[in-house]
Amino acid sequence: MSVKLFDSELKVMHVLWKNGDTRAKRIAEILGAEIGWNVNTTYTVIKKCIAKGAIERMEPGFLCHAAVTQRDAQESETAELIDKLFEGAADQLVASLLGSKRLSAEELERLKKLVEEME
Repeated sequence: MSVKLFDSELKVMHVLWKNGDTRAKRIAEILGAEIGWNVNTTYTVIKKCIAKGAIERMEPGFLCHAAVTQRDAQESETAELIDKLFEGAADQLVASLLGSKRLSAEELERLKKLVEEME
């Protein structure tokens, strides 16, 4: 499922991906402590996620369930990034990432294994 999620919506989704099904009240408590959001802000963002189909609301108690997996969101955001900044060329994204950071031998080995698995 591909849904465009904005940064604020991703903050709510991260709570659900980390904690599983969570009551809206608890999400508000977590985000209030972590980033200073008030309850109204949190509920507004949750409702936007519900409208997009990213969250399913269950009763009783306004229980929130992530209808989009973290993996799906990552793949969607990555595809958009590749299209927007690299004209669809995934290899250019990888080259950019590798060029900006010196990789350890362990990281290089993991990367090689990932490439081999994809072949």
